[in-house]
Amino acid sequence: MSSSTTHTDNANGANGPVNGGISFWYADDGLPTAREPLTSDATADVCIVGGGYTGLWTAYYLKKAAPFLRITVLEQKFCGYGASGRNGGWLYNGVAGRDRYAKLHGHEAAVRLQQAMNDTVDEVVRTAAAESIEADIHQGGVLEVAYTPAQLARLKAFHETELSYGEKDRTLHGARETAERVRVAGAVGSTWTPHGARLHPVKLVKGLARTVEALGVTIHESTPVTEIRPKHAVTPYGTVRAPYVLRCTEGFTASLKGQRRTWLPMNSSMIATEPLTPAQWESIGWEGRETLGDMAHAYMYAQRTADDRIALGGRGVPYRYGSKTDNDGRTQPATIEALHTVLTRFFPQLTGVRVTHAWSGVLGVPRDWCATVTLDRATGLGWAGGYVGSGVATANLAARTLRDLVQQDSGQAGPTDLTTLPWANHKVRKWEPEPFRWLGVHGMYATYHAADHRERTTHTTTSSRLARWADVLTGRH
Repeated sequence: MSSSTTHTDNANGANGPVNGGISFWYADDGLPTAREPLTSDATADVCIVGGGYTGLWTAYYLKKAAPFLRITVLEQKFCGYGASGRNGGWLYNGVAGRDRYAKLHGHEAAVRLQQAMNDTVDEVVRTAAAESIEADIHQGGVLEVAYTPAQLARLKAFHETELSYGEKDRTLHGARETAERVRVAGAVGSTWTPHGARLHPVKLVKGLARTVEALGVTIHESTPVTEIRPKHAVTPYGTVRAPYVLRCTEGFTASLKGQRRTWLPMNSSMIATEPLTPAQWESIGWEGRETLGDMAHAYMYAQRTADDRIALGGRGVPYRYGSKTDNDGRTQPATIEALHTVLTRFFPQLTGVRVTHAWSGVLGVPRDWCATVTLDRATGLGWAGGYVGSGVATANLAARTLRDLVQQDSGQAGPTDLTTLPWANHKVRKWEPEPFRWLGVHGMYATYHAADHRERTTHTTTSSRLARWADVLTGRH
């Protein structure tokens, strides 16, 4: 039996990783103290459904802009139970759907959206510091590497595309310069942007929740919302009535009445290693603590944590039939094994390093793969999400945009730069019914994995046609 197989045998952590338990980030920082659930009908000026990054940032910016507002946040479990407490800690400037928005609204509109995302990274860092939220933030940028000829061709094309969207401070590196940053085995090139930071997701979401409560926002946890309709958020314990009801449920949107096919809950999985020794870090480099990704079709994402672990993620079982979501982040042993294989492909010297934690979570994927932020002025219903895995930063931009849309609708302010960004009030069609959703998503990722395997084994300089076919099939591009 290989050493990596033994890592996955015991879900209780005695001989293998702690599997589930929501995420390593909660194992590291502890579960939050429970807040009281809703106990009866209530009223508010704004009701926010969902206590993750989007909901909490929205509450924060609305309350800062208009302190007189009565704002209530309803959360089905506890703040940060979903993707906000399980993600890879990538605060970076990627936004889902930018290229499509360029086609729909023109290149300059998409450039404005990209610039807003670049600024958002700084906004989160600045606001966390201003509110004394200590979230292990290190602004080392984002390094994306290529380790096959086909990946290198995609990397160079990606780099040129980012420059065309105004990112003049991005740099392109060859094999030697890449190794000077991080010694990824076989890396032949990389691209780096300063618009990124590593952070501890749970410390950020806990800090946000404390901050909005201190501002006077009411948070009810253990309060699942079963239905949202104009001016009503319905729960088993009572209904909150408000002129504005904002849906900030991202990957858990499918659990709401009538929303099963709105955003597909895509599953992503992660592992965390034991803390590495100084000698191991000497062999890897990574002194800049950049967030690390690659140019594979089924890509990975990783960070060097504040306590010197590697936390690494990718797609495991990408989608559960019927848009189901997990309860506590438990991850299949085969997925843990696959992520460990990615880890040792990048850093072969870590073959014997122990994986201590494994977990999974869901992210929201719209049918056209475009993140959106919307306020329906006829009903007062708003929503934001569909971040396709880029939500740590995008949620902040979405929240500030929701703030501006609500203030515009209520007559407190006029249009702003944010309300005129191309993703505002974008309409997306629903996903297909089952079994077509399941077949499409699983077929897409099986094809991506096959394409990556073919590129690694044939050393072709062109991207596999399999991947292009999967993109077309699913509407990803």
